[in-house]
Amino acid sequence: MAETIQISCSNCGAANRVPLDKLQPGRAPVCGLCKTPLSAGVAPMIVTDGTFSEQVEGSPLPVLVDFWAPWCGPCRILSPVVEQLASEFAGRIRVAKMNVDDNPATASRFDVRGIPALILFRGGLEASRQVGAQPKSELKRWLEHAIA
Repeated sequence: MAETIQISCSNCGAANRVPLDKLQPGRAPVCGLCKTPLSAGVAPMIVTDGTFSEQVEGSPLPVLVDFWAPWCGPCRILSPVVEQLASEFAGRIRVAKMNVDDNPATASRFDVRGIPALILFRGGLEASRQVGAQPKSELKRWLEHAIA
């Protein structure tokens, strides 16, 4: 059986189970109730200490988490790149952002000592890590290798 994610319809609010292969570029899943096109949301989701387990560790897709802080210059430089990666890898990975100042428990749990830190989780476990701002081309190469 194909893995699925649940997407709420932005029009009627119905919960829809969507197979991951329907989220690939060129595919357009629709709401089972009202037939409105569904979007898995290509913008990074915001995760907190309270939502990390459900949103990241419970995800059927690999999840790239950007650990950042608002005062961090390299984090602000990397932010648009992370948003572009979320769009380009939609359907293959989910992308999340976590403010380490507001969520110290999770940052400590994964020993995040330098930011920006990008950690890829697969099956709820850390699969790969990249610390510091990197060019988009390097991050894409790293992600392609990490999710292969």
